[in-house]
Amino acid sequence: MSELWSEKYRPKTLKDMVNQRDIVERLKRFVETKSMPHCLFAGPPGTGKTTAALCLARELFGRFLADSFMELNASDERGIDVIRDTVKRFARSKSLSDVPFKLLVLDEADHLTADAQHALRRTMEKYTDTCRFILSCNYSSRIIEPIQSRCAIFRFTPLPMEDTIGFLKSIAEAEGVQLSEDGVEAIAEVAAGDLRRAINLLQAASATGESVTSDVVYKVVGLVHPKRILDLLDISIKGDLIEAREELRRMLYAEGYSGSDIVKQIHSQVFKLDVPEPVKLKIIELVGEADYRIDQGADEEVQIMALLAKVKLVALKGG
Repeated sequence: MSELWSEKYRPKTLKDMVNQRDIVERLKRFVETKSMPHCLFAGPPGTGKTTAALCLARELFGRFLADSFMELNASDERGIDVIRDTVKRFARSKSLSDVPFKLLVLDEADHLTADAQHALRRTMEKYTDTCRFILSCNYSSRIIEPIQSRCAIFRFTPLPMEDTIGFLKSIAEAEGVQLSEDGVEAIAEVAAGDLRRAINLLQAASATGESVTSDVVYKVVGLVHPKRILDLLDISIKGDLIEAREELRRMLYAEGYSGSDIVKQIHSQVFKLDVPEPVKLKIIELVGEADYRIDQGADEEVQIMALLAKVKLVALKGG
């Protein structure tokens, strides 16, 4: 079985990290001084939180990594017993390396129960001399205030498109994958700053054996090609609702695309329409209404057709 590329090409050292330059510089200083506070890594998925923690641990502990480093996923083990038993047992013993503390990473810490977080706060206080904690989460607001105040907070941001594209091209070259310019841009756009998702998409698209173009990418992710969505909007604005309905029915029934996904794609393509700004604002408002109704269980075809009809009316009125 072939290896997951997201693991195969995961950076091994801090200098190999993609983007997050300010964070990397601060972590490098921790390695130089062999000193660090408790840390809270917050940000969207696929932006390098776990990778940064692993790279930091490797550079801090070297050959003593197995003894001095532990990683737990808090979404699997959310209860107070894990904090009282596993975490406490690891935290209270001293490190064998020349670094005076061990390092424990709690991935997805925002999934810990409130009781577990309060128990963790006490453990962090009690064993500061022998252990440092890195809490990784998507939403720092879900971490209790007493823990936040004890941590240096590092905010990871979605990766810029050019960094994602550069990294994907280097993987494609290493794996001998034919990757077109529109293909790599499509992957970067769909991934929206999540590098792990971008790499997984590239691997899935390359498995088709074809050159990775935008058509292949959108087929793999099960989304309508953006050009078709733009054409659908243009047809509606021109007033040909019969043709718009035929195209929508093709998407929904012949090709099996999700109505909810089509609405989200319409939202992203509105900004590319050649219409006045007030018209775009009104269409975005209408898209939000259709999305809500579909989410509440309304018929997808009826709602999207109503949206397209309203788009025509808004374009006629000029907003």
